[in-house]
Amino acid sequence: MIADGERLDPAARRARLRDYQDQLLERMQAAKGGGGAPIQQLGMQVGATRYLLDLVEAGEIVPLAPLTRVPLTLPWYLGLANVRGVLVGVVDLARYLGEDGPPPSGPAARMVTFSPTLGFNCALLADRVYGLRQASGMRREGETLVDADDNIWTPLSLAALVREARFQDVAQAVAQDQR
Repeated sequence: MIADGERLDPAARRARLRDYQDQLLERMQAAKGGGGAPIQQLGMQVGATRYLLDLVEAGEIVPLAPLTRVPLTLPWYLGLANVRGVLVGVVDLARYLGEDGPPPSGPAARMVTFSPTLGFNCALLADRVYGLRQASGMRREGETLVDADDNIWTPLSLAALVREARFQDVAQAVAQDQR
């Protein structure tokens, strides 16, 4: 317990965050093994679409961080952010998928990083993160899932996304005579 006015140094804060994430993972695994419905999806909204991410593929959920623009990259690649000492490429998924409009920037906007196991230092910009969702309690309609409130959820595999050649190539095409 931290006394009033006492602040943790950055290393201690990271250690507490890791401990909290480990405890959360243990509780989720216990719920999965305890006969209850598995909690293994993270709900988030990007543009007008609600997505479900597998928690194994998702990393951290962090507030928007200052971005450093990278020259000669595609418009959906917003730049680099420092997330706990690690440089992470930030992607506007809505723009990547062809939606128009400005990137999320309101108080509910978050960055959802990719799990380190994917080997891809990247984060998706989300308009809103809804938290844990139980996909097992939803009905399937084609490629989507519908919850009890008739919200439509689209499963999104971050592992499949990082394998897409277009997602990996953030460089903007430059005419040969401009080189």
